[in-house]
Amino acid sequence: MMRLTLGLSDTDRARPLADGSVALAADGLVLETEVTLMPTQALFNKQLVEHTFDVCEFPVGTYVRTLEQEGQPYLALPVFPSRHFRLSCIFVNADAGIRTPADLAGRRVGIPVFDMAAAVWLRGILEEHYGLPRTAPTYVSGGLEAARSGDEHPQFYPPRFTVEHRSDKSLAQLLAEGEIDALYTARAPSTWPSSRVVRLFDGDAYSSAQAEELSYFKETGIFPPMHLVAIKRSLADAHPELVPAVYRAFTAAQDAARAALYDSTALSTLLPWQLESLLEAERQLGDDYWASGFAANRGMLEVLLRYLADDGLVSDAHTAESLFAGPGSEFVLGT
Repeated sequence: MMRLTLGLSDTDRARPLADGSVALAADGLVLETEVTLMPTQALFNKQLVEHTFDVCEFPVGTYVRTLEQEGQPYLALPVFPSRHFRLSCIFVNADAGIRTPADLAGRRVGIPVFDMAAAVWLRGILEEHYGLPRTAPTYVSGGLEAARSGDEHPQFYPPRFTVEHRSDKSLAQLLAEGEIDALYTARAPSTWPSSRVVRLFDGDAYSSAQAEELSYFKETGIFPPMHLVAIKRSLADAHPELVPAVYRAFTAAQDAARAALYDSTALSTLLPWQLESLLEAERQLGDDYWASGFAANRGMLEVLLRYLADDGLVSDAHTAESLFAGPGSEFVLGT
């Protein structure tokens, strides 16, 4: 029997794997799976420092960076357990006079983790679609809700960017006090909503962040992924049959999460119109807006790679296909 450990953030896409309602089964292997659900940042910090789990939810930009490490320790699958439109995640000091992304040029922008997917997507989208050069702001690195000395996991700061590090106050506090002008974040700061902190895309120039994000989707067809699923390459090398098995289990868990939204016996979320929210999302974005597989995500992956290279976080030698090169790649590229 093979014991397989999985580390995942606690979402409706992960719980079917954690509670056993979706099983991970591989041809020729008897598997015993142990699933650990953790807060996302704690999960990433643990995996990137200690490499605890055999299969792990993984930040997309950081994964591409691992492909430039000796031995390429991880192998990704085209499954994306976290996606998010991040235009709604730009917060500004209400007194800073920032009305459009272009106003961020020359300003101080807080950022908890430089290579986090939210920041990679925002730097790329704001440059390509809103005319803000990615290097125009000064970036201020620090803890979102608590002062932090150093990085939580290893970071690389490309020399083309101006980056400052603050260890005396949290970014949420710095934003409210006006010591930074804006914040790119995956999680809303505790100082919002307030008279001191507002969202950029809910300001005078925009009707709402959601409307702006929908407009971006209609223009590009991209629902940006934040995370993918990665398996330790040594394990995939030894047992290539795990690659299709892990892929199928994660896609089945996502299908189960969608089906659960139809159960109105007891709402599984705090959304009063839970099913209607799903149906409206599918009406606006299409039935397969949270697509798994290589073919449906190839164009998006090419944009992501371009943004990472433009940041200077990775070389420009990567292709969408190369992200999945390794055991099971024939299966993966056929999905």
